[in-house]
Amino acid sequence: MKKESEVSACVRQSMQAYFKDLDGEAPQGVYDMVLHCIEKPLLECVMDYAKGNQSKAAEILGLNRNTLRKKLQQHDIK
Repeated sequence: MKKESEVSACVRQSMQAYFKDLDGEAPQGVYDMVLHCIEKPLLECVMDYAKGNQSKAAEILGLNRNTLRKKLQQHDIK
């Protein structure tokens, strides 16, 4: 059996806590909520690693450079 990655374990633990904290309320928009929560720090870390080079960051992420640029603007990342 393959060991769960640290990131996967963190997401699993956070989601379990989220559902527990709902206290009977119906969850909505969970997919978009999670993506929004993880996308900004992911982009910030990759941009830092790429020393601000959007072309290199896009390659690392496997995204088109224009897509990366749009996501950076959505998250107000300079």
